[in-house]
Amino acid sequence: MSKNKKDHNLFLNRELSWINFNKRVLEKALDENNPLLEQAKFSAIYSNNLDEFFMVRVASLKSQVEAGVTKKSEDNKSPIEQLILIREAILPCLKQQQQHYMSMLKPGLHSKNIYLLDYKELTEREKIWVNNYFKSAIFPVLTPLAVDPAHPFPFVSNLSLNIAAIIRDPDTGQEQFTRVKVPQKTLPRFINIPNDYSDRKPQPLYSAIPIEQVVAFNLSLLFPGMIIEEHSFFRVTRDADLELRDLEADDLMMALEEGLRKRRMGGEIVRLEVSNKMPPRILEMLKEGMDVKDEDLYIVNGLLAIDELFELMSINDSSLYNKPLNGQIHKSLKYSQFSLLEDGSLKQEDFKSIFSIIRQKDLLLHHPYDLFANSVEEFISQSADDPLVMGIKMTLYRVSQNSPIIAALKKAAQNGKQVMALVELKARFDEDNNIQWAKQLEKSGVHVVYGVVGLKTHTKIALVIRKEKEKLRSYFHIGTGNYNSKTSKQYTDLGLLSVQPELGQDLIELFNYLTGFSKQQSFRKLLVAPVTLRKGIENLIKKEITNAKNGKKGKIKIKVNSLVDPNIIKLLYEASQNGVRVDLIVRGMCCLYPQKEGLSENISVISTVGRYLEHSRIFWFYNDNDPEVFIGSADLMRRNLDRRVEAVTPIEDIDLKKDVEGILDINLKDNINTWEMKSDGTFIKRKALNKKICSHTELMGFTE
Repeated sequence: MSKNKKDHNLFLNRELSWINFNKRVLEKALDENNPLLEQAKFSAIYSNNLDEFFMVRVASLKSQVEAGVTKKSEDNKSPIEQLILIREAILPCLKQQQQHYMSMLKPGLHSKNIYLLDYKELTEREKIWVNNYFKSAIFPVLTPLAVDPAHPFPFVSNLSLNIAAIIRDPDTGQEQFTRVKVPQKTLPRFINIPNDYSDRKPQPLYSAIPIEQVVAFNLSLLFPGMIIEEHSFFRVTRDADLELRDLEADDLMMALEEGLRKRRMGGEIVRLEVSNKMPPRILEMLKEGMDVKDEDLYIVNGLLAIDELFELMSINDSSLYNKPLNGQIHKSLKYSQFSLLEDGSLKQEDFKSIFSIIRQKDLLLHHPYDLFANSVEEFISQSADDPLVMGIKMTLYRVSQNSPIIAALKKAAQNGKQVMALVELKARFDEDNNIQWAKQLEKSGVHVVYGVVGLKTHTKIALVIRKEKEKLRSYFHIGTGNYNSKTSKQYTDLGLLSVQPELGQDLIELFNYLTGFSKQQSFRKLLVAPVTLRKGIENLIKKEITNAKNGKKGKIKIKVNSLVDPNIIKLLYEASQNGVRVDLIVRGMCCLYPQKEGLSENISVISTVGRYLEHSRIFWFYNDNDPEVFIGSADLMRRNLDRRVEAVTPIEDIDLKKDVEGILDINLKDNINTWEMKSDGTFIKRKALNKKICSHTELMGFTE
């Protein structure tokens, strides 16, 4: 798309928009109304998000700068200008995070009898235990590395936590720089001190010390006879994106495995985090040894690798967490019914298979409110056992450990069914996991494919072929989220279970496209990227514009993770200018300006960040009082519309359409977890002036 100077004023910078989203995550950590360990969790999420942002987005911009790329973003920023703005935006957030940890979280947990201790705060008995623990559990696995003319500066792996120290020979006075890598994978970040070794009253619920401090204050054992002059902590972030050529399946597997080995070591350094107490000469040695520039240096006044606060989630104290909310079995999927007989005994009614239920009516699933285990997993599990099922086809993007879905697919293959799984090896940061699943599935007899050359397969679809009265019938699930047991409890997602013939045929042809046996360019009802989705969404927006021009009511409601695509944004501006009401629920990046005079007065944007990660994608169009409603896997980004395989399905049942609109309306009314976007692109947290409305508790059937 060609750009002119006027166009640049239409778009917010996507990187800064993402930083603003992550700032909303941080605000959940800073919110004193949240229980303490919920604050810790959101702080950990903020840091984990930021790590990935540096490894991918910052790394990409730095690569562009180094390659001399001067192409500007949609908002007219060069790569170097974006890097400067990113740093300026992140620094105050990091300061807030560390201040919260030091002055709010630690003291707050202390008041709850939970101690996150520094080494200097240990009692003598605690020090004895910690030092003995170091000798028995940590010391044997450490490898100190010296730096001198015979030993070049050691390679520092991605996201590793390290100690830099200067040691001195008391006999010669010669000083030596050394680096010690802190073991993170094999040992916990926070070493839990047994109560038997604590004199604290009352007895702590939990007391622990960061492992790097245990190592740092026992360095003398690593260097017997030497004097530890100075030490400090540091952490490195490297470029971790995998660039892959278009390869055949076997080559892709090998290339990914090699790429993952390199990622674990890491590419170019994009960030060096150091303790604010680091002595200047150690800092200079690190910068020189790793060739780090000042703009990539982040000085931390507090705890490095704060994402590892996730470890505290094992502490057993319900007062420190949100009140748990438990999903229910979908009302149509209660397979075994019981009734009370006259003699007082229970009678189990006839078992109803999930296939008989789906045949009666389409089912809309909403996770985590509808239990994933009793719906999607049950669908695949029954398919594996059902003697009438001939075949199962699924796409797998991110799958949990010990996945019941994987187990069911293996079982189906062992039961003699034709089973095909498309495993997306290029699912970022899940590549290693998916390689292992792919190998396991192949060993079990599942036919595993790796998708379309040049495209990432992001769609969430499952197709079951069942032989009924000498006919083959297609049952299917189309969703907005991954087939992942763990995230189904943490992410809000929608799914459709149906037996509609036309959609079933579309899915058959889509799977043929995915396995490379089709050049399908059209579908009956599905909107499929990169073939028909962009045009389909654009036409639906244009229809609302046309209706508005003809004096009819125009209205659009969209819920996505990200809204970045410039063409879609321009169309939404056009819709607003023609009187179409546009309500957008965008969790993350939003490059559109709402409520801007002469441009977008009729557009509102909200973002919800709460106990669940908003992940469902919904597209709702008024269509002259005959709503057209779609759900699917795609966000409104170029990559989703043009460079991925995505599937978006219509919801055609009248009752289910109303259910989807109800979900949207509850999200739009949320005043507990919601931020409103202003005309300048900033976000303001909503305040509950009268009734408190939390979409997550409302949808679970509770009120706050």
